Formats: sequence, C-alpha cells, structure tokens
Amino acid sequence: MNKWIALALLAAPAIASAKLPALTEEQKAAAAAAKDKQVWSDKVSAYKLCLAQDRVAALYIKQKPAAAKPSATLPACTDPGPYVAQVAAAKDVGVADAKPVPEAGAKK
Repeated sequence: MNKWIALALLAAPAIASAKLPALTEEQKAAAAAAKDKQVWSDKVSAYKLCLAQDRVAALYIKQKPAAAKPSATLPACTDPGPYVAQVAAAKDVGVADAKPVPEAGAKK
C-alpha cells in the first residue's frame, strides 16, 4: 500500500507539468474581449459604490447638522457609460478587400 502512495506522489509532478496547447487567434480574441468586459464591469462597480458612498455621506450630514463638513471636495463620480467593445477583431486586408488606386492622369 505504501508503495502505491509513494508511486502516486512521484508521478503527480510529471502529470501536473503537462503543457496545454497554444491558444488560437479566436481564443486569444475571446480572452481579450472577456478581459475588456471585466475592466468595464469593474468601472461600473466602482461607480455604483461611489454613488452609494455619496448617498450615505449626504444622509449623515443631513442627520447631524453639527457634524463638521469635509474641508476637501472629492471628485465627482464618473459614469463609465454603456459597454463598448474596445478590442476589435483584427481583419487582414487582402487583395480582394483593397480598393484600386487610380492611375495618375486617369479620368474618372
């Protein structure tokens, strides 16, 4: 029984060090798009947190009129706006996509 446990412990690093295949262009683009969407989602979360903190601070100041008002003004919450994909799929421009260049002196 101990031999099997020792064998399993020796084989575990070899199995764990197996390499995954390289990512395809589509997988890289999908990962970049997911990362871009996550960054936007983080900005939206920070915006919502900022709004909630502003509401709590306003309520506190309203309930405690004797409370010292903050001397420094904080920056306003910035709305990140709707999601717009920043990562565009790179399209290879081939010969079929290229527009012909008019020759010098050619009439239209």
